[in-house]
Amino acid sequence: MKMKVLILAAALTASILVGCAPKAEPTPTETPTQEDTNKDTTLTEEETTEEKEEKVDAVTTASIVDNEDAFEKALGKDGTWIIATLKDLTFDKDLVLEGEFKNGKKNDDGTDAIQRKIALYTQDENRNVTNRFTLTAPKLTIKSPNARIQSGTFKGELYVETNDFQLVDAVVEGNIYFNSEDAKAGFKMDEKSSVTGKQEVR
Repeated sequence: MKMKVLILAAALTASILVGCAPKAEPTPTETPTQEDTNKDTTLTEEETTEEKEEKVDAVTTASIVDNEDAFEKALGKDGTWIIATLKDLTFDKDLVLEGEFKNGKKNDDGTDAIQRKIALYTQDENRNVTNRFTLTAPKLTIKSPNARIQSGTFKGELYVETNDFQLVDAVVEGNIYFNSEDAKAGFKMDEKSSVTGKQEVR
């Protein structure tokens, strides 16, 4: 009788151990899954931080080009906030500067600064202009807000459709036509800039 009890007890113990074994298996697989979830959450949180977005903007919104095709592409809605050339460029077709771009900086009120710049120059580490270039086209239309042409020469007819266009240390060899009185009133150029033609509303 005692022998039968021992055999039954051993069999019961074995069945319990076998029954528990499958329950122990998920433990190691659950831990990596949880860790992966935590890692994914951390990455998502990091990618949505304002600091990272500003770094991305600063890196991806400037183009330095040395050919007409790249320059024209950079002027468009899917282009960059700075369009800088490394040599003189000549086009036999009209150009349009369009699209709204952030320059990676903040205004005094904390909002993103909007700007567009056609940079017709190179500079050294102290920001001294080392070379100036000429952009030639039959017509250049300015549609981007807070845009400027800086430190170079544009040869052609310039059409302005915004109320805040600027010339900074730049020359326009041609006429400037504004699409409204407000556009003309909002136009500014510094003492280093000049326009050889007329400036009028058309």
